[in-house]
Amino acid sequence: MAFKITDECIACGSCESECPNEAISEGDEFFVIDPDKCTECVGFFETQQCLDVCPVEAPTPDPDNEETREELLAKFAKLHPGQDPA
Repeated sequence: MAFKITDECIACGSCESECPNEAISEGDEFFVIDPDKCTECVGFFETQQCLDVCPVEAPTPDPDNEETREELLAKFAKLHPGQDPA
């Protein structure tokens, strides 16, 4: 499932540069994650980088965008053609 950023976000921006899919951007009040680009870092890392660097743990799984590992890997392949997942 894609991640989302809750209103706990302090808009520090630490997550934005960590996202390998460029799925995170600055929203009106806090940062947001594009669920069409979020692969939970599947294909790149074992853990979600946005959550790892967030000082307030604002990124959280988005129950409205549940996906299997296979679906996340397919999304990775679509976003990064020709690149082998780690």
